[in-house]
Amino acid sequence: MESNELCGTGDTLVDAAGQAHQPAGSAARIVSLVPSLTELLFDLGLGERVVGRTGFCVHPREALRAVPKVGGTKDVKLERIRELAPTHVLVNMDENRRETVDELAAFVPHIVVTHPNTPQDNLALFALLGALFGVEDAAARLADDLRAALDEAAALRATLPDERVLYLIWREPWMTIARDTYIAATLAAVGWHTLPAVEGGETGAARYPAFTWDAPWLAGVERVLLSTEPYRFRAEHLQEVEQLAARPALLVDGEMVSWYGSRAAAGVRWLCALRRALAEPSG
Repeated sequence: MESNELCGTGDTLVDAAGQAHQPAGSAARIVSLVPSLTELLFDLGLGERVVGRTGFCVHPREALRAVPKVGGTKDVKLERIRELAPTHVLVNMDENRRETVDELAAFVPHIVVTHPNTPQDNLALFALLGALFGVEDAAARLADDLRAALDEAAALRATLPDERVLYLIWREPWMTIARDTYIAATLAAVGWHTLPAVEGGETGAARYPAFTWDAPWLAGVERVLLSTEPYRFRAEHLQEVEQLAARPALLVDGEMVSWYGSRAAAGVRWLCALRRALAEPSG
């Protein structure tokens, strides 16, 4: 597909893999294998239909205590899912293994594939899930909020110079992100452009390249951002990174930057607030 947007025509809805789906009806039983999509389902008012989730699905925390776990995003317990008898399983091209999806398709009636690569892609994601599970009004509210947040980000960018940043997601080896990932697009929305200026493709390791601190492109980096996930960077890592990069370093909330779905609007606003705070004179 040329676009990662999901779309619908009449009563037929098409996911990121090009698979057509029909509206599910109120009897849907949903397993989500993606933390941000689990949060989105609850924010759409679909919590009672969620019958399974991964151990990494932690929001909304209290509501999820009653939802059975089915393993992780990569190490899915297929037999546990079979026992839960879902009508729909929600997956993501980056976060779940293709082999797992193929195995699930043998006994799950509907596999819904997602692959948002920009904040704007969430608009089509909302529309798809809203129409698929009959919660169009809730989906429209999320879409309106995201559009407003993106407008706020555009207004901010008009007032601040863009910066080139290095976004760290792992240590030993040091790893960052390609330009065509959701994280990079979210950062770009507030004027933070990631280096290296490479694209990683639709899926695979190239989307999250390893690097060494003598890479020539590091000369263009103005600031280093350390994400709290998937590697749990903490404040004690800042001094190490600042010495290695010879640039200022900052700890950032990985959920706010990388979680698509209903957190997208809050994430964009969080980044806007962070950029404003950094731009304010100190003292």
